[in-house]
Amino acid sequence: MNPARRCSAFLGQLCVSSLGGPAGRKPFSPVAVSAPAGTRCCHPGGAGGVSGGGVNRTGAQLKPSGASSTGTAQVCPMGGSSSSRLFGTLAQSLNSAPLAQPDLYPEENPDQDLAEIDPDQLLRECEEALQSRPARPHRDLVFPSGSALRRYKHNPSIRVMQWNILAQALGEGKDGFIRCPLDALNWQERKYLILEEILTYRPDILCLQEVDHYYDTFQPIMASLGYHGTFLAKPWSPCLDVEQNNGPDGCALFYRRSRFSLQSTAHLRLSAMMLPTNQVAIVQTLSCRVTGRRLCVAVTHLKARSGWERLRSAQGADLLQSLRSITSRGDSEAEPGSVPLVVCGDFNAEPSEDVYRRFSSSPLGLNSAYKLLSSDGQTEPAYTTWKIRPSGESCSTLDYIWYSHDALSVECLLDIPTEEQIGPDRLPSYHYPSDHLSLLCDVSFREEPHMLM
Repeated sequence: MNPARRCSAFLGQLCVSSLGGPAGRKPFSPVAVSAPAGTRCCHPGGAGGVSGGGVNRTGAQLKPSGASSTGTAQVCPMGGSSSSRLFGTLAQSLNSAPLAQPDLYPEENPDQDLAEIDPDQLLRECEEALQSRPARPHRDLVFPSGSALRRYKHNPSIRVMQWNILAQALGEGKDGFIRCPLDALNWQERKYLILEEILTYRPDILCLQEVDHYYDTFQPIMASLGYHGTFLAKPWSPCLDVEQNNGPDGCALFYRRSRFSLQSTAHLRLSAMMLPTNQVAIVQTLSCRVTGRRLCVAVTHLKARSGWERLRSAQGADLLQSLRSITSRGDSEAEPGSVPLVVCGDFNAEPSEDVYRRFSSSPLGLNSAYKLLSSDGQTEPAYTTWKIRPSGESCSTLDYIWYSHDALSVECLLDIPTEEQIGPDRLPSYHYPSDHLSLLCDVSFREEPHMLM
């Protein structure tokens, strides 16, 4: 039997038949780390070929900010701390029972009672199902200037991933990616690419936008991997305009249950000039089981397209006001942002827009993590999305991870693929499932003053 069809019962719904598609590139032999036979490897070269070496999907090279990816670098296992969380065999089919009607506030209910599964096993199954596709671009973990690899048992780092995964209905029915073959967007394989990316990096907190397969795919799978999830749909999702859609798209927030407990949740419908809009945000206050400290996490997706800059600015102002209230709740004398914040989102706004300036100058003391990739620590990446539509080519920086710079420090970030790695047809493609790149960073709590004495 073809390895791509030897999926577990749990992933019965995810199993795929051979789709023909483009001729698959044979995996190259990793240079830095030897991989088991058949393991898909991230390629460092362009989309049309392979040049140089790489590492297998369970590891990534680390390099100082600004260093060439071709130089000598340490190898650091991605999500290596999760080995204690591996649980048995894959057990339950997603098709074993009809899905319950989604509750308006699913986080108030216990996660679906599914057997916990081994993330390494699931990653292997993703790799086997994707053997006919080119490998995803290889990306390094980069240390910002002045930071260093650190491992403190009493204050371990927190891995945060931000990603607009591209709603399936929009990718196939509305977005018009004219250089992306329709076959590359087939959900039966594209979902494996999304899961492979998540499983490769094993975040503690995962913030997603354009999720239109939450209840039938991401919620049950992530719950079985040890995550708690919540979802908030757009009130008028454009996905509903597409025939054979899977329901509305929205934002999803997952956190690892072994690392955090939930203290509170707020579902926000963002307003602009006192009027409700079609954009939403999820805000959760978590308690770290290791340090006992609180962390407020928000995920959002602001209004898209040129011409709506003032609306995005108003939505950002509304979100900031809500965050200020939530992080000082229960303490009328608390300073704004007394609970450290991480805000992830597709802001649909370049750094030149007013909404970006609102966040960077907010009394909440927020900084954009990905500025730390630059040599001066003050410049955003050149792009986080790169696509070709009938209206032309668009290369933009729209996605951000904001964090409280006085309370949190950024230890490392996942770098941005080069133009060569992305390829001439841009995104999405056979080797990358979304038109937006995932962002990822490791953050840790700064030591409280009394701990330094």
